[in-house]
Amino acid sequence: MNSLSRAGGSATLLVIAKEPVPGRVKTRLTPPYSPEEAAVLAEAALTDTLHTILQVPARRRVLVLDGAPGHWLPPGFEVVPQTDGGLDERLAAAFEQCDSGPALLVGMDTPQLSPDLLAGVGRDGHDAWFGPAADGGFWALGFADPVRGGALVRGVPMSTERTGAVQRRRLVAAGLTVGDLPTLRDVDTAADAASVVTSCAPGSRFAAALASLALPAETVR
Repeated sequence: MNSLSRAGGSATLLVIAKEPVPGRVKTRLTPPYSPEEAAVLAEAALTDTLHTILQVPARRRVLVLDGAPGHWLPPGFEVVPQTDGGLDERLAAAFEQCDSGPALLVGMDTPQLSPDLLAGVGRDGHDAWFGPAADGGFWALGFADPVRGGALVRGVPMSTERTGAVQRRRLVAAGLTVGDLPTLRDVDTAADAASVVTSCAPGSRFAAALASLALPAETVR
């Protein structure tokens, strides 16, 4: 089986995240938000993401975490630590720790993620899945053979405007068929947060957190 649809709930779903500690997460939200407020938003985004992943059929759900789990972690996840090194090394290691079967990895920066967005991942015949981010990166990456996939991530320049383009070209150059997911916007800045919240599910933790930290409109740029 080389697709999530044929695997049914046998896929491994990975979330890569940082513990939402003030000063360590979402530093580009500061200013206008304080480090403590940025951590509140990061925790809400992460919690929404984890609960969304719980709604998607999977064989394993794994949180690949930099830090320690907290009250925000719902039951149903294995927790493994991130390895040392750059983001490309940590992503590669996350895939390489998977056993057989397809694996899909998402980040903690897209609280607008919904189960429906991942439903299309299961198109038959695809060897990889790619979700581009509006800033030039990517919010989702998956492989039918995750152990092989690790080598296709390692060495990709991260956190640049061309990260996503380079990563997708690598998939194609390796001869993989790629299933493209919709483009999503990461939450990095206050303007991102204000834009993304309109796409969040009603009652989302991120929307509630952002409302509780409401800023004057002129500061959200």
